[in-house]
Amino acid sequence: MFVTTRRRRRSWRFVAAAMTVAAIGAAGIVVFGTFGGRINVTPSEPLGLWRIEPLDRPVMPGDLIFICPPVNDVMRKARARGYLRFGLCPGGLAPLIKTVVAVGGQRVDIGADIRVDGEALPHSRLAVRDGAGRKLQPFASGIVPVGHVFLFSSFAGSYDSRYFGPLPLSGMLGRAREVVTYAP
Repeated sequence: MFVTTRRRRRSWRFVAAAMTVAAIGAAGIVVFGTFGGRINVTPSEPLGLWRIEPLDRPVMPGDLIFICPPVNDVMRKARARGYLRFGLCPGGLAPLIKTVVAVGGQRVDIGADIRVDGEALPHSRLAVRDGAGRKLQPFASGIVPVGHVFLFSSFAGSYDSRYFGPLPLSGMLGRAREVVTYAP
């Protein structure tokens, strides 16, 4: 009887400790999120904690940004295929973390790789199929419309503007800054 009671007390202490740690962790995530914090769990950029910072100038090629994808058929299909995560952007999507490689007025050519204003973009080979063997449709080449950005990640499996095209800057949340990250 004494051993059983002792085990129960230990079990309850463990459960109470686990619940306390979980509550503190959840509160920390809420507070972090309130101050522009985000958690990245996709391999397009390093995994971990990121912060959204205001961009006090026009967006330029090379900027790493957080941007909400528009609510359209392309993004709904991408969500259904598992390319996009659930989040707080319109349509229930998570913001993307991507590098801007072209802005309004620049020409993007998509072939075997990406060329911006005639310059080849390193590590931009186009995939014909996704990891599940489903066919990927590249976006058509052309001029990036004013008020839009063409996004890219050098991660080979990234779902970026190669496949969905330029995104409107109206969805930009700000510059992406690493806080604590890990690149596997």
